[in-house]
Amino acid sequence: MNNQLKNILIVRTDRIGDVVLSLPLARIIKEKYPDAKVTFLVREYTKALPVNNPFIDEVITLEEKSSKVLFKKNVCKLRQKKFDTAFIVYPTFKISLIIFLSGIKNRIGSGYRLYSFLFNKKIFEHRKDAVKHELEYNLSLLSAIGIQNTGGINNVSFDLNVSKSSLKKVDEILNSVGINKDEKFIVIHPGSGGSAVDLPIDKFKELIKLLTDKKYKIVLTGSERETELCNKLTLNEFVFNLAGRFNLEELIALISKGSMLVANSTGPIHIAAALNKYTFGFYPKVKVCSAQRWGPYTDKKFIYEPELDCKDCTIEQCEKLNCMNTININSVFNNIVSVMENLNGEKNEI
Repeated sequence: MNNQLKNILIVRTDRIGDVVLSLPLARIIKEKYPDAKVTFLVREYTKALPVNNPFIDEVITLEEKSSKVLFKKNVCKLRQKKFDTAFIVYPTFKISLIIFLSGIKNRIGSGYRLYSFLFNKKIFEHRKDAVKHELEYNLSLLSAIGIQNTGGINNVSFDLNVSKSSLKKVDEILNSVGINKDEKFIVIHPGSGGSAVDLPIDKFKELIKLLTDKKYKIVLTGSERETELCNKLTLNEFVFNLAGRFNLEELIALISKGSMLVANSTGPIHIAAALNKYTFGFYPKVKVCSAQRWGPYTDKKFIYEPELDCKDCTIEQCEKLNCMNTININSVFNNIVSVMENLNGEKNEI
């Protein structure tokens, strides 16, 4: 099969964090097959993640209208590209069928879906078992083309691009609210896409109060619909609510300028890890959304889980028992202070 690897498609049409954790595939493929063309297929709103990655030759977006996948249009689009190999990293029936009908000879995906017959190279791993990290599950797909890479923080690179024009825009916005260009600040992203269980808002309030008592500046981020949530956390003049102010490209630039990111299990925490930033993450003890599978892939991470001795927890049970409320905020605060003091005098990494 190796002599057929000339035009490779990587399909990841879900969310921000998922796409970030698929980016390392590009470099690994290029190192093994330098003459192969590597293309990413993503949704429009995640396009900023693979764009300008030096190991990705082209980024194409899924054709959608009102969040509905346009079946025929996508098949036609992919047929024209004449891909010989496709990695369906995130398989849904519709996406898998589109790839099948696009005339792509080598179709690599999970062997454990009802529609896995649409793939002719199958990898048999149950991701829901969470025995390893999502990024490492992604890497397992590469074994279908003769690449054995089990991951490890020092063995992968995200090659996430920070746009200069976005950095300029972010500097302008920060300056307009009173944060100087080289001033240190902490980014806190209190919302999430609802894929896990979040730290309660009162716990975020407790943390922000402790941090601003030390006069640390806090930038709150989120989508436009999370503006109200962030309003509730704008406790004093050291907190700046910038929810809804940045597109994805600008959010990447903002995180690159911050000293660290504090968040639930959500896309921005993976952006921060990819940019080699310190990350502070709150995770439930639910296997399918655990830190073991979805934690930031970096050695600069601090993970906080409920301080309860619970096993086989479910999202429903975690919410019912309010498990995340048992996370010790003083511990989070002390770790943040320790990192901030170590960063003192250093320039922000951009």
